[in-house]
This record gives sequence, C-alpha cells and structure tokens, in this order.
Amino acid sequence: MKILLYGINYSPELTGIGKYSGEMARWLAEKGHDVRMVTAPPYYPDWKIRQGYSSWRFSKRQEEGVTVIRCPLYVPSKPTALKRLLHLASFSLSSSWAVLAQLRWKPDLLVLVVPTLFCAPQALLLAKLTGAKSVLHIQDYEVDALFGLGIAQSNSLKRFAFAIERTVLRAFDRVSTISSGMLRRAEEKGIAEARLRFFPNWSETSRFQNVPRSDALLARLGVDPSKRILLYSGNIGEKQGLEGVMEAAERLSTRTDLVFLIVGEGAGKARLLNLAQQKGLNNVVFAPLQPYEDLPVLLASADCHLVIQKRGAADAVLPSKLTNILAVGGNAVITADPETSLGLLCAEFPGIAVRVEPESVDALVEGIEASLSVPGKNSVASGYADEYLEKDKILARFLAEI
Repeated sequence: MKILLYGINYSPELTGIGKYSGEMARWLAEKGHDVRMVTAPPYYPDWKIRQGYSSWRFSKRQEEGVTVIRCPLYVPSKPTALKRLLHLASFSLSSSWAVLAQLRWKPDLLVLVVPTLFCAPQALLLAKLTGAKSVLHIQDYEVDALFGLGIAQSNSLKRFAFAIERTVLRAFDRVSTISSGMLRRAEEKGIAEARLRFFPNWSETSRFQNVPRSDALLARLGVDPSKRILLYSGNIGEKQGLEGVMEAAERLSTRTDLVFLIVGEGAGKARLLNLAQQKGLNNVVFAPLQPYEDLPVLLASADCHLVIQKRGAADAVLPSKLTNILAVGGNAVITADPETSLGLLCAEFPGIAVRVEPESVDALVEGIEASLSVPGKNSVASGYADEYLEKDKILARFLAEI
C-alpha cells in the first residue's frame, strides 16, 4: 500500500510527536508498505534548526526505508502566540507544494498528524483527487491549547477557530487520537463515534523492562547517585508550567536526600534556569536532552517522575513521556484533574501513578512525598504498559482498523 504521512514533526526529533511519527513511518516501511513523509527539518524542542538541515530549502532523501520530503519553514527563536501561528502557517504554505506533487504517485492512504490543522486543506484536496482514504491523527488539540493556556483570548476569534476546526474534523474519513479523553473531546466537536479510532502513543516495552539504575549516568549528568532523584525529562515549554517544580524544590530544600533533575530543552528553559538561580536552589540540576539509547537507563534511575502540565493543557495535550515511564515501572506524580484522560487513567488503574491537582505547589509536594513512599518498581505501571502500550500491537491494530 502507498501511504503518505504528513506532519511538521519527524525524526530525528527525540521528544514528542516527531519521535512517534518517525517510528510509525519506519514500522510501516518495514512491513512492506511504500511510505512517504512530508515534514519539516528537525527543530523541536530547541526551536532551532538542527545542524545539517536547512530552514529555507526543500530536500528529498531516503531515511531508513522512508522517502522523506522536508519543506522550508520559519522557526522563531522565542515563540510567541503570533510567531507560533506564522511558524505553522509557513510550513503549511511550503509543504502544500510537496503534498500536491504526490498527485502522480497516488497514495492509497493519507495520514495528517496534528498539529497543524493549517495543513488540512491541501491534505483533503490530495485525498479527493487521488481517492486516498484520509485520516486525521490528533496528537494535540492545538485550538484547545491555544485558548486553554491563554495564548489567545479573543471570544470572536475563539468562536471562529472552533467553527473552522469542526469543519475540518468532519471532512476526514477517519479521526484518530491518543487517549479516551481526547476521543470524548472529538465527539463533543461533532465527530460521529463510528468515524473515531483510538490510536495511543506506544512504548518499545522490551527496551524498558528490567533496566537497572545507573550511578554512572547520574554522575555524568552532575547528580550525586546516593540521592533520591526527582526527574522531569522532556520539553520545557508553556504547556508544562514547571515554575511550580521550582517552588516545590524550594520547599523541599531542607531534604538533603533529594535532588530535582530537569532533563530537556525548550522555549522556557532559560526562564527556568534564571528562576532556579534567583531562588538559590542547590537541589536542582539541569541537563541537556539525552540520546534515545540512554532513555531507558535514565528513566530507571529516577525514584520519582514528574509529569507536569498546566490545567488548560489537560485533554488538549497528553504527555508522550508517560508511556516510557510506565514501561520502565516508574513511580510518577501526574498533575491532572479527575475528569481528564490522565485522571481517568489513575482512577481506572489504582496505583499506576499519584494524581494531584494541577498548578498547586502544596498538592505537588504532597504527591512527591506519596510517590517516594512507594518501594521499588511500580508493577501496576509496567503491567499496564505490557498490556496496552506495546508498539507492534498498537500499530498493527491501527492499520487494520483504518
């Protein structure tokens, strides 16, 4: 089958959507499908084009069995609401030529990964002209996040944006997303249940099983291996609200047995570094994003994982890092309201993680203490990953269902 994947994020990005799009494309190619990917040069989470790639030239090359077409885009060094919109629009404009150039190739299946909805018109046009089945796969509800996080606040703009979103969602043959809460949100937006598909992010569970703690890795990252590690690993941006972690670190500064390890990059990292310096936090260590091959041992070396989001991001964004935390049997503190996807997960599988109220430092500190009281690996978390997050099972089911 000829399969065209279309999305702004792709390998070699190691975090978030790019990681999953890359793994999906390679898996499909390994199964014998002819796979093409229209994407951008890697820039996330640093918001900087990676060395060896261009932000203003088209490129086409084979990458691990996948034909990857990279399109120019504008990448702001300091993203604001307006600059983010320009960033997304620039990719939509440049990539439309690459997408419509696939008319002669005639894909059988087209999968648009959201964000960004800006790319929907050309995706739908190609599907109509070629007869391809169209699938919209929602990793983030970007319109919900835009208004939920307060990035945009105009009521008239809000009504217009949600109306456009509903129209776009209804135009695709299938709509898939990564959690039960996000599926429910799609129904609220007017998508019939029969057209919805559950397509969760996955974990290469075998890579994360029975992985020991590594004192050598912790020492290399500047952490005393004898201490108990409170780990946040991933993107450092607006959605997370990691300022609360800095306040929690300040409150727990008398606990000399604890250290907060913040691993990752993102638009908010400089602000977080300044905040830690202003507060004189000696119990916080920052480290750069680690290679994927080191991720299992990094996660296995933490005593408590911090899965932090602002309240407005709940059910608009599901943190992709959680899948591997569960696979490694990590003890996690999750900030989520009870009715969100993460809240429902914690209720359905008691013991899988400690759920606390978002944007509450008191709740976060209590959650950390509760998580640290759990001895050893979390068997509920690892058991859930084995049953529901195994990569081959998820991708095979998704392909069969669409």
